[in-house]
Amino acid sequence: MIKPIYIAAYHQSKFGKLLGLSIPDIVNNAVEGVCGEIKVDPSILDVASIGAACNFSLNKQGLLAGLVAMVPGLAGKPIESVENACATGGQAILSVIYKLLLGQGEVGIAIGYEKMRDHEGKMDGKLIGEVLGYFSHPDEREGKVFIFPHIFAEVMHCYMKIHGVREEALAQIAVAEYGNAKFNPFAQMQKVQITLEQAMKIEGINRYVVEGLPLKTYDCSQITDGYAALIVATEAGLEKLGVPKADCIEIAGYAQATDPLKKEGRDILKPAGAYTAMNKAYAMAGLKPSDINVAEIHDCFTVMGAIGAEVIGKAAYGKGAQYWTEGKANVDGECGINTSGGLIAKGHPVGATGIAMVGWAAQQLRGKVPPELQVRNARAAATFNIGGPICASVCTVLRPAV
Repeated sequence: MIKPIYIAAYHQSKFGKLLGLSIPDIVNNAVEGVCGEIKVDPSILDVASIGAACNFSLNKQGLLAGLVAMVPGLAGKPIESVENACATGGQAILSVIYKLLLGQGEVGIAIGYEKMRDHEGKMDGKLIGEVLGYFSHPDEREGKVFIFPHIFAEVMHCYMKIHGVREEALAQIAVAEYGNAKFNPFAQMQKVQITLEQAMKIEGINRYVVEGLPLKTYDCSQITDGYAALIVATEAGLEKLGVPKADCIEIAGYAQATDPLKKEGRDILKPAGAYTAMNKAYAMAGLKPSDINVAEIHDCFTVMGAIGAEVIGKAAYGKGAQYWTEGKANVDGECGINTSGGLIAKGHPVGATGIAMVGWAAQQLRGKVPPELQVRNARAAATFNIGGPICASVCTVLRPAV
């Protein structure tokens, strides 16, 4: 029998701009911050994994595990760096879980971050577009200035054409998420609100990203600095930490699967790996989609908000956008999806995103999010974190510990 794994603590920065923080500072703050949530010394941690997607290309920093080992008490322990594009955070969590299951310890920490802006908070959009493009297949980069917005503009066009969905339906996803972010103190776009009319009107910052394709600025997630960290433990680990199991959330199901990197030649609207990972996580947890009333899904673009609702089983194939427009994804709907604001409004610090999804979902189940965002009687949660062109999928199912 597989040992149960529990979330003992979660901590994150406000998403947006980390300004003058160096990468060593970010790593240290993440570790110290999450340990501070339960008042333990970092030395109590047995294992660790850390991830960032642009540490080489934007930060000129490798061997992130060595930075973790610089935190007093962590030197000489099993620590690894992971990278799985935008699923890096989710992969870091799985990496820690696997270490614990292998008997390398009873308590572990997963850390994710991204520093995409300079010390003044400014960004080089063209450079960021180029380096994020490295996570696509070389054959699908040619002729694309901003590679991933272009790829997902194609996905959006395909989704609309195949399923008969209008632009307005996908724009409503962004409007809903900006509305949620207003109440999330950690959200990048907390102070920005948009109407459906604004999300649809082509003026000012809102423009079509690729000529002839439907993706608009408001359909896109944010370029974001931020970090997040999660302490996970076995039952023995919880005793070691002095954290009552009743205060914890169990990661009851988890799985990872990878589709081919190249988008061409596969059903991008029904990615096999994503469905495989989600179904395995449900099976491991002994739960089904109808049991879930909290979810955090990887809406790097609004079309993924629709596809994600289908992957987690809350909407039938092709009905994901409708799930949102009917209000079923609202805080008071059938399943509160991306009550954090999602990547579109909460922010998307690539390496931290998967950890932040699990962390927020856990806080929902603990009743610890702002009251305006709290799902009533939150009973179980699903998360769906992707990397690349719906390529790497990390899925989890959470429930309160019993």
